[in-house]
Amino acid sequence: MALRVLQTVAAVAVLCRFPVTLTRAGDRTEGTPGQSYVAAVYEHQVILNPEPHVPLSRAAALKHMMSNLDVYEEQAARAAEQGGQIIVFPEDGLQGFNFSRLSISAYLETIPDPQSEDWNPCTQTDRHTHTEVLQRLSCMARRHSLYLVANMADLQPCRQTSHPTCPPDGHWQFNTDVVFRSDGSLAARYHKHNLYFENAFDAPPRLEVVTFDTPFAGRFGVFTCFDILFHDPTIRLLEQGIRQMVYPTAWMNQLPLLSAVQFQRAFSLGANTTLLAANIRADSLGMTGSGIFTPGTAIYHHARAGQPEEGRLLVLRIPVLDTAWLGTEKRAKGQAGGEGEDRQHCQEDSLSTSPPTFSPSSPLPFTSSMMYDPFSFLLLSGSEGQLTVCDGPFCCRLQYRRSPQGDNTELYALGAFSGTHTVNGRYNVQVCALVRCLGSEVSSCGQEVEEAESRVDFLLEGKFGTRHVYPSLLGSGMVLEQPDQVKTTADGRVAMEHSGMTVGLVTACLYGRVYDQD
Repeated sequence: MALRVLQTVAAVAVLCRFPVTLTRAGDRTEGTPGQSYVAAVYEHQVILNPEPHVPLSRAAALKHMMSNLDVYEEQAARAAEQGGQIIVFPEDGLQGFNFSRLSISAYLETIPDPQSEDWNPCTQTDRHTHTEVLQRLSCMARRHSLYLVANMADLQPCRQTSHPTCPPDGHWQFNTDVVFRSDGSLAARYHKHNLYFENAFDAPPRLEVVTFDTPFAGRFGVFTCFDILFHDPTIRLLEQGIRQMVYPTAWMNQLPLLSAVQFQRAFSLGANTTLLAANIRADSLGMTGSGIFTPGTAIYHHARAGQPEEGRLLVLRIPVLDTAWLGTEKRAKGQAGGEGEDRQHCQEDSLSTSPPTFSPSSPLPFTSSMMYDPFSFLLLSGSEGQLTVCDGPFCCRLQYRRSPQGDNTELYALGAFSGTHTVNGRYNVQVCALVRCLGSEVSSCGQEVEEAESRVDFLLEGKFGTRHVYPSLLGSGMVLEQPDQVKTTADGRVAMEHSGMTVGLVTACLYGRVYDQD
C-alpha cells in the first residue's frame, strides 16, 4: 500500500494530440475503432477488520474475507452483464491494512506458481489445502467468464540454509496479485516489489517481471501501487514492449502533484500504455481514485467530499495496444494495426517541430515546500507573460495567458525541483509544475488545492535529464484534461501545451523520474 505517491520504451518519447474521451465515473464510451475489448475496474470500499493488530482464527479471517468477496461477486456479475472481459480489483481489498506480521497470518494462503503448474482452483479443489480464497476467486472468474485480477496475502515456505533472506519463522509473506483466466485457471502471480511501510509483508528475494496473455487483447503486465514510481518492475515491463497494465492499488491522494487519477493518467500518457487502475475507497485515509486509461480514451472516478462512501464500478471499451497481438490479427484477418501505427506516424511529425524559445524571466524566485520538497517558485503576474525558474541547472519555462473568472485574485506560481525526494519513500525526480497557490501568501504555494476558477492557456517546458517524464493536467474539482500536445526532443526537452480549459487550472505538471539517481 502506498500512502504517497513514471517510460517510454523508445529512446525518444512523444505524445501528440489524439482524439480523446475523458469521462467521469458512471459514463461509458462505446465504439472504439479497430480491435478493442471491454475492461472493468472496481473501486472497493473494503470491509475492514476493526482490530487488525489482533490475531484471528482461520475461520474468523475467512469470514471477514468472504464478506469482501461477496461484494466482488456482485461487481464481477455487473461487469459481465456490460460485456466486460477483464476486471481488476484493488490492493488490500480482501483484508484491509495495518496488520502486523503475526496478526495477518490467518489471512495467508500459499499460492502456487502458475509457471510451474497448471491449476484451476475451482475445478481442482483437492490439489492444495487452505486455498478457500483462491477457489472463490477462481470460481468467480469461471462463473462470469472474466479474466480476473485480485490482490491477496501469500505465504511461501523457505529455508534459511538455502535462502539467506528467509525470515526467522521459516516463510515469506508477500503482498500478491493473482490473475485468473475466464475458465478459472490461475494465469499469473506477482509479488509486490516496492513495499510501502508494510510490516506484514516481505519484499520478494528476487525481482519478478510478470505478464499474462489473453485471447481478446494479447499481453498484459502486472504491478502494484507504489511500484508505479520505480524502475523495477514497471520500466522493465515497458522495455519488454508491454503496453497494457493491470494495477491494483491502495493509494492515498496527495495534491497538488500525486493524486491517484492525476498520476494514473500521467503514467498512461507518459508511458503510452493502457492502465487498468483499481483503488480502495476509504474516506478516512484519503483513498479514492480509479480509472481505465489509454493514451487516447479514459474513464475515471474520484469521490468528492459529501458523496456517499461506496464502491464504484467502471466499464469501458478500449483499443488493444499489444502490437504483437495486433500484428497476428492483421496477418490472420487483414485488419489494420490500430493505434500503434497511428502513433508511429505521430512521432515522426512531432519531432520535426522546433522547440519553443522564451525570453529570460525577471521576478525573484522564492522557495516553498511542495510534496515535502523545496521547490524554487516564481509568481505569475498579469494576464499573460513568460517565466523561467531554475533549481540549480534544471530549469522550467512557462508561457501563459490566463482568464480570471469574476474578480478572483487567485495566486499561481511556476515551480522547479531537481533532487531526491526523501519523505514517504526515496526516489530522484525532476519536476516542472504550474500550480494554483492555496492563499494569497507565497508560503501557500505548493499546498494542497482542489478548486480553482482561473482558466490558463499555457506552454510548459523543461529540459530533463531523463526520458521518463509524465505529463498531467488537473482542473478544478478533480477534473482531468487532455493536453493539446506534449512534445519531446532528442536532447531531453519536454513541452506540454494546452488551451481552452473547461474548468479552472489546479496543476499542470511534467513529472520526471530519474531512476538511475535513486
